[in-house]
Amino acid sequence: MMTQGRPKILVIFAHPDPQESVANREMLASIADLPHVTIHDLYGAYPDFFIDVGQEQRLIEQYDIIVFQHPLYMYSCPALLKEWIDVVLSKGYAHGEGISTKGKYWRSVVTTGGAAEAYTPDGYNRCSIAEILKPFELTADLCQMNWIEPLVLHWARRIPVRERLQHALDYRAWLEHPFAGSEQDTHAYTTQKGNLHGE
Repeated sequence: MMTQGRPKILVIFAHPDPQESVANREMLASIADLPHVTIHDLYGAYPDFFIDVGQEQRLIEQYDIIVFQHPLYMYSCPALLKEWIDVVLSKGYAHGEGISTKGKYWRSVVTTGGAAEAYTPDGYNRCSIAEILKPFELTADLCQMNWIEPLVLHWARRIPVRERLQHALDYRAWLEHPFAGSEQDTHAYTTQKGNLHGE
């Protein structure tokens, strides 16, 4: 499923207090006009946490790449996104006998409150961001989705404005050409796009 020759991308944004996140607001503003990208604000859609599972499953079936944009909360994601993953990417739909997400792409786009140095064996958190995000990678694999290396903005509140804005531009640039510079991934997308929806 393509738009103007590009894969369709769904950005699932999960932040319980988005007005307090300058970095996430700037990132969303930088991509809002992309015609092949849809932004889905989970907390805006489900303030009561009652997720319409059928509607969400029909939604993700329309897209090739699913981006999960969220702050890092207690070494994981905000509660509503965790609930979404549990009930939407369910057994019989996305794994087990279900193959509805097979061949799609998953990318986690994360902001953290700590500096990059905090996510090292000798740092405050004693492990890397890749280790912390491993449960998401395993979930993608369980759902037969292709894992794309996460895009992470560390120290989101404290980095210089220029760096924060550049990160937003880099995010937009990737969304415009998600397979640029990766011949293997481009080939995989080209050969799999007919099977992105479990056909």
